Amino acid sequence: MRDNWAVGYSRRYTVGVWVGNASGAPMWDVSGTSGAAPIWAALMNYLHKTEPSRAPLLPAGVVQSRIEFGNRLEAARSEWFIQGTEQTVFAMNSGADGTHSTRATGTKRLKNAVAEPDTPPRITAPATGTIVALDPDIPPNRQRLSFSAEGRNLRWLMDGKEFARGAQAQWLPWPGRHVVQLLDASGKVMDEIRLEVRGAGVKVASQPISK
Repeated sequence: MRDNWAVGYSRRYTVGVWVGNASGAPMWDVSGTSGAAPIWAALMNYLHKTEPSRAPLLPAGVVQSRIEFGNRLEAARSEWFIQGTEQTVFAMNSGADGTHSTRATGTKRLKNAVAEPDTPPRITAPATGTIVALDPDIPPNRQRLSFSAEGRNLRWLMDGKEFARGAQAQWLPWPGRHVVQLLDASGKVMDEIRLEVRGAGVKVASQPISK
């Protein structure tokens, strides 16, 4: 409960609003919609006081399509797609061989963590350059960073040391910059990402100073 965000744009302005305590103290009974959003709306109304607000021009190659969610995970809505990637149904992977969804040009297979035979193994999450911030209110040994990949018989290396095997992995975050590598069954590096962890690590008990 430390950060309220509201970010939006018109054709001319992009505005981001943050609401919180500079000391880092938590807030109570306030969310982005009740804290930051009213400020954002007031600022946008002021900026467009003498000039009407118009929606930005649609980028080339972007189309809008109506989508639905399996098991009603979310409400149906219109969504934007790069032309040619549209699909009309999204569903959570239940762990079976895969889930099918209908798209404008037919049926699209939503891949799970196991890649197709002709697909080289790759890390699907997190993205390279990810910055992870440890939560000071949660004990460090209770926080985990999840990794996922496509492929079979995979090994995960963190800074050159193996820490997991398989398409899914979890790691106890440690402050610093790290290199994560994905190896195939033969030990060949197939993919690599870099990430940074920020925040306090495990506290070391202070030692008495000898006189």
